Amino acid sequence: MTKFLKKIIAIESSAGILLLLSAVFALIFQNLSFLSGIYNWFLHLHITIGFGSVKLDEPLHFWVNDALMAIFFFLIGLELKREMVEGQLKHFSQVFLPSFAAVGGVLFPAIIFAAINWGDPEAIRGWAIPTATDIAFAVGVLALLGRRVPSSLKIFVLTLAIMDDLCAIIIIALFYSSTLNLTFLALAALVVVLLIIINRLGVSTQIPYVILSLILWVFVLNSGIHATIAGVVAGFTIPLYTKNGSMLKDMEHALATSVNFLILPLFAFVNAGVNLHGLNANYLLGSVPVGIFLGLFLGKQIGIFLFSYLAVKLKFAYLPEHSNWKQLYAIAIICGIGFTMSLFVDNLAYGQHSMELYHGTDKLAILFGSFVSGIVGYFVAKAVGNNKDGSPKNLIKK
Repeated sequence: MTKFLKKIIAIESSAGILLLLSAVFALIFQNLSFLSGIYNWFLHLHITIGFGSVKLDEPLHFWVNDALMAIFFFLIGLELKREMVEGQLKHFSQVFLPSFAAVGGVLFPAIIFAAINWGDPEAIRGWAIPTATDIAFAVGVLALLGRRVPSSLKIFVLTLAIMDDLCAIIIIALFYSSTLNLTFLALAALVVVLLIIINRLGVSTQIPYVILSLILWVFVLNSGIHATIAGVVAGFTIPLYTKNGSMLKDMEHALATSVNFLILPLFAFVNAGVNLHGLNANYLLGSVPVGIFLGLFLGKQIGIFLFSYLAVKLKFAYLPEHSNWKQLYAIAIICGIGFTMSLFVDNLAYGQHSMELYHGTDKLAILFGSFVSGIVGYFVAKAVGNNKDGSPKNLIKK
């Protein structure tokens, strides 16, 4: 396994543990009477940025979900650009199988959710909730498996998760944006042009890019397109190399720690606090939570495995090196861990009405579906994977 891959797995697995702890603490804070008041005060704490009439005065959950998560999406944009220029997404032969599998992993969960919730115009808005794979948790499970999973499958998961994020970005832009404000959209487009121009002119300091990216976020926030899309677009305009070195990699390294160990855990803490008081089976077995759970646990594994199988059997791609179908299926189960992006899309779909409509069972279904996918995937991968020393078990040949 390459040094780069080991470093990514170490970071993502640690981030996954912190995300899990943040979700657990959110549930504890929300459901203990002497802490719930503090928790809800924290969520609705107003923070003002700006001055005079030019300011944003919003509660903390807005700043986390729309502002800090834009930084997360900015990091995704940087990672996507780097991978497309010189990484795993550079060569078509390397990227086709996980990309095709990612499409299956988006389609089948959406189909399962839509089939269960068809006819309910409010519920159907959540069709994209179970389509995501959380890279931090998925890689965390792979780290626990160690050498029982060949490194080629770990690269497969990383690439699939990156393409999954790209699919999520497209879905958010197309289906979870409100009525467009053409004035602000035009201003946002102008800022993007300016970012491209300074890139072409070879501007090698980060400050102009940061300032223009912040202005872009403000314009996109008011344009009707979700503000986090500004982060992705801005990320793609950052030059990979300048006369001072790699600006993109410098930014990526500078943001990785704060995103993985501050922004995402804070997001989990703010969004996973479901009030469990008064829950009953009727709520838990509603069409929305069932659709989310089955989409994550069944839809992801069926879609990823089926599309991988078709690609290999039709000779468009080959199985990852030193792997077999049983191992690939175990990996497909693990990819049912949705968590971060699923919670994010859930907020876009149902917003503050989640508790009123579904009593928080939509978010509980995300947590439960992700947990079951991780546990089942881990034990299946452990059963069919390599021995502890990395040597393959006596399994059916591919």
